[in-house]
Parts: sequence; C-alpha cells; structure tokens
Amino acid sequence: MIEAYLPRPDELWFRRKMLADEATMAYNGAYGGTVDFPEERWPDWYDRWVAHPEGRYYRYLRESASGEFVGEIAYHFDGEKYLADVIVYAPYRRRGYGAAGLALLCAAAKENGVGVLYDDIAADNPSVALFLRCGFSVKYRTDQIVMVIKVLAE
Repeated sequence: MIEAYLPRPDELWFRRKMLADEATMAYNGAYGGTVDFPEERWPDWYDRWVAHPEGRYYRYLRESASGEFVGEIAYHFDGEKYLADVIVYAPYRRRGYGAAGLALLCAAAKENGVGVLYDDIAADNPSVALFLRCGFSVKYRTDQIVMVIKVLAE
C-alpha cells in the first residue's frame, strides 16, 4: 500500500525529478508546465515546508513494500483557507495512488486541526474527478478553475 513519508533534505531529488517531468506537470500547462527546483533552493524550501511548517504540511507518497517514492501530498494556509495539493509522478498514475494520497492528506489535515480543505484545480485537469470521488464537492466553477471543498470536521 501507500504511506505518507516525511522526506529528508537529501531526498528532495525526487521532488525536483517530478517537477521537471513534462508528463507529471502537464496539469500545470497554463502556469508554465514544469517547475525549476534547483538544489540551492532546497534548504530554504525544506525549512519552510518541513522543518518549520507554519500552516503547512508536506509528505512524499511512498510505496510501503518497495520504498519507492510515487508522489507528494501537501496543504498550506494561503491567508484565507487551506489548499490541498496532490501530485502523483506520471509513471505511477492510474494505480489508485492519488485517491490513497488524498485520503492520507485529509486524515493528516483533520488530525492537525484543519476543519476544511479546498483546492483550486484547472478546469481541464482530470484530477477534478478524483477529488469529487474522494468526497470533495464543487464550491464554484469558472472557465479557468474548479474550486473544490471538503469539510473534515464540524
């Protein structure tokens, strides 16, 4: 199965690999596609997202049996709401890792006192269906985005 794994600083090579992969980042086409994540940015990024994650949560998705990294899950507070993020590395898509990762993310958010998670997903991104299957609902829709919401705690 899949587990949420707290990466070490020297394991950020996987995040760089995912962000540089065109197939993995195809959903980000409207915002430039792939994302540069050079090693010199790793210490500051790690400090903000992992070591001192004020309003943030970040984990790799890792295959329990093999230890292979297959994606990442995260949320962050944008000043108004908590936004979810799930990325499955393209070679591992369509195997249930997205749904499993989203379930792990929702459980972690709820455990950390987050009552509601949102995500603003590009309108043409097929992951909208994943979020809806996992209990999110559409808060609103525009030509560019679909804002989804899930209440985790009353």
